[in-house]
Amino acid sequence: MKILLVEDDVMIGENIQIALDGEGIASDWAKDGTAAEAALATHTYDAVLLDLGLPGKDGIELLRGMRARSDSTPVMAVTARDTVPERVLGLKAGADDYLIKPFDLEELIARLHALVRRARGNTESVYRHGEVLVNAATRQVLVGDRQVILSSREWAILDALVARPGAILSRGQLEERLYGWSSDVESNAIEVYIHGLRKKLGQQFVINVRGLGYMVEKT
Repeated sequence: MKILLVEDDVMIGENIQIALDGEGIASDWAKDGTAAEAALATHTYDAVLLDLGLPGKDGIELLRGMRARSDSTPVMAVTARDTVPERVLGLKAGADDYLIKPFDLEELIARLHALVRRARGNTESVYRHGEVLVNAATRQVLVGDRQVILSSREWAILDALVARPGAILSRGQLEERLYGWSSDVESNAIEVYIHGLRKKLGQQFVINVRGLGYMVEKT
């Protein structure tokens, strides 16, 4: 999962990024509406965490612009604006969910996962192939009746692949799921994590399509 975080408060932004990283979720952080627009124009995200009270171009204006451009990226409005009319305004502008500050980071992560699942059209969020079962909602991975423990980055790659079974994801697309702007991309990272997944889930679970990328079979 790759998230665009739009938040001008440094302390809040840092805490959210730490929480996302702990869940294996890559994020880019824009501190104002103009930077967020530039990010949306050049990158693809699974969701946007959007503070509505931004300097310059505020969150409502940014959100309206996204929807006017037919940008359907799921948006969770994260804001201190807690009156009913303000919440209604955000939802009418195109927000898919609304979370009031101050909030619990665990709830934010849970809502974010649910938001992305709905956008993917996969409310059950279960992928099964052979003996392998992957539950994106609980992050539980089973091989037969044995639970498999993955690192956060192994999970990030697996989550990206099982979200689109049958689709080939390039190395660059998978790197997008692992790294934000502030992270250095390790040259052989994808190969290392794919190797780890194959050791744990079976050598044939992740398929290498030579010259194109990686995929899991459509079930």
